[in-house]
Amino acid sequence: MTHSMANHWWWRPGWRPGRRFYTWHITFAGADDVHRLAAIYRQALAPVTGLDLIPDPGLHLTMQGLGFTDEVPAKDADAIVEAASAHLTSIPAFDLEIHRPQITPEAIRWEAQPSRPPADLRAAIRSAIGDVWSEVPEQADKFAPHISIAYSNADGPAAPAQAALHSVSPEPATARITAVELIVLGRDRQMYEWETHAHLPLA
Repeated sequence: MTHSMANHWWWRPGWRPGRRFYTWHITFAGADDVHRLAAIYRQALAPVTGLDLIPDPGLHLTMQGLGFTDEVPAKDADAIVEAASAHLTSIPAFDLEIHRPQITPEAIRWEAQPSRPPADLRAAIRSAIGDVWSEVPEQADKFAPHISIAYSNADGPAAPAQAALHSVSPEPATARITAVELIVLGRDRQMYEWETHAHLPLA
């Protein structure tokens, strides 16, 4: 159990204001049931200090990083998208369920269940990257599919957030995952914001 929280917004290696990053995400536009559940938890967590609550357009499931946009040639990004579209013909659409968020030191997040379909999707994306590059970024086995509802913006105890989460008991939410996106991600304003570079449907 997490007893204390830490600021999520420290500048990780390579990141700086204005820099953008190619990454594959599942996003949740139009996922009404997820938005219902998110609204309940945002309301419960609103009185807790030290949290940045994530609005519906910012909800995402991080899949696989590609690299900073000033280091990845556009032709490589496009070639990887083309390879991914071929690999995704073998990945069917699937359902994910989220219920009670968990507290980690830097975030409050749902663990997406079942974990196997997003893991298979990530493996297909990694295969597509491997078709274009000799090395695939990030580790193959360090993947835990999750969707954050809040980021910690300060160091402090986790107990207030824990109490807020326990104050509500909503029904789980289900999302139908029918596509994955290559996005151009920024984190200049204490929130992840992005533009979609490519939207690829699943089989």
